[in-house]
Amino acid sequence: MIAEDLINHMIPPLKGSDDAHKAIVWMEEFRCNYMPVVEDSKLLGFISEEIILETNDIDRNVRDFNLIGQQCFVHLDTHFYDILKVAAEYKLQMVSVLNADMTYHGVITVQDTLTSFAQTAAVQMPGSVLVLSMNHIDYSLAEISRLIEENHAKILSSILKEDPLDPGKIRLTLKINQQDLSRVVATLERFGYKVIGRYQETKPVVGEKDRIDMLLRYLDI
Repeated sequence: MIAEDLINHMIPPLKGSDDAHKAIVWMEEFRCNYMPVVEDSKLLGFISEEIILETNDIDRNVRDFNLIGQQCFVHLDTHFYDILKVAAEYKLQMVSVLNADMTYHGVITVQDTLTSFAQTAAVQMPGSVLVLSMNHIDYSLAEISRLIEENHAKILSSILKEDPLDPGKIRLTLKINQQDLSRVVATLERFGYKVIGRYQETKPVVGEKDRIDMLLRYLDI
């Protein structure tokens, strides 16, 4: 899924000439901590209630505040993994979407992105989550996949990131299409892989909150 498909058309941008009072009202109305500010179809940045309260001037035009996140944007064809990466980099709960000419098209919230990801087949299909820690040099998804498939299981999706507890290592999070991972874990450990987490689904994930909770646990956020 790409950015163009995830735009939240319910959140309008503020114009640069709108005042801070309107910004606060819209943030409450649309339940957002930030609002995009756009002028002549170009992103000026984002404004928050905190930025406004620091000046204590609700009559000031939003373009005149110290806006943030001018570079917190993605393009229409950006994959949702990269959307989350940009949001995390700028520590904002939304990112703007621009076309190749840097024309504003809308915003995507982190919540919208997580919800869409939670509805993908890799998350919805029954199975379990396995987290491995290893040295960079030992990482081979082909080899790990072979060991897992020897136990009549398959990898539905994988996420790789640096181990926050050990910068010299990486963490590999796998969604596997089996609920009982005992044989898979035994095989991986026999070949020297360190299993640091396993999350077995015991019942279907049906509610939106449950889907998000499972996703966050899966991503180890």
